[in-house]
Amino acid sequence: MEDQLMDGYDVVVVGGGAAGLSGALMLARSRRSVVVIDAGTPRNAPAEGVHGLLARDGMPPAELLDRGRAEVRGYGGQVVAGQVTSAKHDGDGFAVTLGDGRVVRARRLLVATGLADELPGVPGLRDRWGRDVVHCPYCHGWEVRDRAIGVLASGPTAVHLALLFRQLSPDVVLFSHTMPPQGGEDARLLAARGIRVVPGEVASLEITGDRLTGVRLTDGTVVARQVLAVASRMVARAGFLAELGLQPTVHPRGVGEYIPADPMGLTAVPGVWVAGNVTDLSAQVGGAAAAGALAGAAINLDLVTEEAREAAAARAEPSSSAPRGR
Repeated sequence: MEDQLMDGYDVVVVGGGAAGLSGALMLARSRRSVVVIDAGTPRNAPAEGVHGLLARDGMPPAELLDRGRAEVRGYGGQVVAGQVTSAKHDGDGFAVTLGDGRVVRARRLLVATGLADELPGVPGLRDRWGRDVVHCPYCHGWEVRDRAIGVLASGPTAVHLALLFRQLSPDVVLFSHTMPPQGGEDARLLAARGIRVVPGEVASLEITGDRLTGVRLTDGTVVARQVLAVASRMVARAGFLAELGLQPTVHPRGVGEYIPADPMGLTAVPGVWVAGNVTDLSAQVGGAAAAGALAGAAINLDLVTEEAREAAAARAEPSSSAPRGR
């Protein structure tokens, strides 16, 4: 049964992935009232397993999140399904509004909403995403090793991506697609590793049964491939932060947009922290979880410090029953 949303918490965590749940776990273990509001749309949902996560390698993403939710609840934290549509200042805290009209107040916010992958407009890419259309050699590379791999040049990291997948398979080609021809140092590196560059725009994917079998160019040529690697444009899911004055910033490498923060996750808005892919576009599950834990600890310290100062100020105030001086 889903937890019932209360009126207010020490911390509202927006996003129930690895970063959000890890932050909530740290806060709940610190005896903070905390709720995770989860839209239920994790980025890695299409993947069969989480990889590169020590002691949990290959675990289905849904199972990992189920365990995380149970752990948070085991320490008194709550997890509530919902889509956050806005967050704004409310006195010395924040008011968070959900899509169904519910409003909850928080002293602090931890935003761990992740990112959205924007793919090139090639028919079939989205349908195969996370299966035989992949983006990360560390997330999917072992599973596609030694296959015929194509890399779609769709952004500034295309050559970098091709070289990484060449570590995993001897048969890698780079489809130049709409990008200018590779030249200079890039061309030299590709040639040195035996990565052939295929000119021409990609029109579609060739699917036989339920398998990728080739990549079709606009001139009708079909290049046999079993896997296609695509560098998506990664955009932070952070539109609801606009009322707080937080806007996504273009990443210096040109790979997308993120919410800047300090090493502990604190944003430019006091009281608002971020963790995971919403601020670190390249973070894998383990890194996102670690960032969430760090942000959770930082939030607890911030609250502890505030409460200690308030207690000290109250202690220093003269008693109302004490005689007044003349």
